[in-house]
Amino acid sequence: MPEPQILKLDDDFTLVQRFIEGDESVFNQLVIRHKERVRNIIYITVNNPDCIDDIAQDVFVKVYKNLHHFRFESQFSTWIYRITINKCRDHLRKIKLRRIFIPILDSFDKADKFKNETEETNTSEIVRNEISKLPEKLKIPLLLKDIEGFSYQEIAESVQCEIGTVKSRIFRAREKLKKTLLPYKTEIFK
Repeated sequence: MPEPQILKLDDDFTLVQRFIEGDESVFNQLVIRHKERVRNIIYITVNNPDCIDDIAQDVFVKVYKNLHHFRFESQFSTWIYRITINKCRDHLRKIKLRRIFIPILDSFDKADKFKNETEETNTSEIVRNEISKLPEKLKIPLLLKDIEGFSYQEIAESVQCEIGTVKSRIFRAREKLKKTLLPYKTEIFK
């Protein structure tokens, strides 16, 4: 019986290479390593816990189908999080299209319901809701930096822009959050 191969904790490249060479069993290890971060990105980005599993499944199906295209030019985590962000964008576009067809009265009822629910939410929900209202180009870098702990370089690669742009977007997102969370100051800082 061959000895099990010991992998370093950050050795995604080895797993990807083994997958490309035909060892599909290692894909499960990649999923286990990255599923929580993928789920966190989805959770914050789409602001709907009911969609997390479906979108995460779409992400990992796409990763599985396209893993042989991975070029080893950036971290595997950067590549998978870029796919995650794109799947979230796709989901949000679909929702936006559906909203066009909601009757006006129905949308007023939902707005009132949302207002009442917001008044009863806890602190983390208030912050999460305010983050979800940020424009996508500000929300995603903020999420990747402050929640997931990515470096500016990793964020720049994930969202495909310059590091200076990433820093600017994160600064602007934080400033917007300061302004929008000011009315909740007493609840947040209890």
